Amino acid sequence: MREIDVSIIEKSVEDLFISANAVLPQSLEELIKTSKDKETNETAKSIFCDMCKNLAIARENDIPICQDTGMAVLFIEIGQDVHFINGSLNDAINSGVRKAYLDGKMRCSIVMDPIHRGNTNDNTPALVHYSIVEGDKVKLTAAPKGFGSENMSRIKMFTPSATEEDIISFVTDVVRTADANPCPPVVLGVGIGSDFEGCAILSKKALSRDVSVSNPDEYYKSLEEKMLTEINKLNIGAQGFGGDITALKVNIETAPTHIAGLPVAVNVGCHVTRHKEIVI
Repeated sequence: MREIDVSIIEKSVEDLFISANAVLPQSLEELIKTSKDKETNETAKSIFCDMCKNLAIARENDIPICQDTGMAVLFIEIGQDVHFINGSLNDAINSGVRKAYLDGKMRCSIVMDPIHRGNTNDNTPALVHYSIVEGDKVKLTAAPKGFGSENMSRIKMFTPSATEEDIISFVTDVVRTADANPCPPVVLGVGIGSDFEGCAILSKKALSRDVSVSNPDEYYKSLEEKMLTEINKLNIGAQGFGGDITALKVNIETAPTHIAGLPVAVNVGCHVTRHKEIVI
């Protein structure tokens, strides 16, 4: 049994959210840079240049890439041989988020009640997805999520009679309907399988996967590429001004499902789809 002081989790969460909001994953930044060179629409090419400047300024000045510093979403994989000591794990996570957003001078966007509202003024509570795995390590993945893109996300409960073309069409239509709202070019996380809520979580996990990594299954890797091709035919382009590149990457995650179902969820990410992880 390995003991981990919850203060280590608290500090790690704080650092992860500050860093994730200021520095984009290198592979995504590189994809934005290469997209600038591939884009043939001059307006879109200019916007890509501005995006690159914004990323550089945020990194150099240690300030957020975007003013919407997001809902604090955290995936935590806990080894079954780990025992947390000296406090509550939940409290440590929320304390880390609180310190990150207040000390990091990031916008606090969480309201206590969905109808009556009322800002919590410290961006807590975090949305935490726990899973138990083998071993004695803890993996934390911080994925701050802005709602310009989150509001464009969709889920559809297909039946098993749905074809590959039906699924590609649904994912493409999500982006077509979103248009300029999610600050394209977008990154898409697509969840296929599980059930209603499980499918949505799969799509968020997919969105938190590095854009340099394709699905390891050759079929789903090919499906990612087909979806990307169809989306980029939409001519929405960077920030909605038209262009060759509407989406930068499509990531698919799958899970077993019921014999009567085929859930598909699309989690839309903007061009600054942020995430950062650490293994303790």
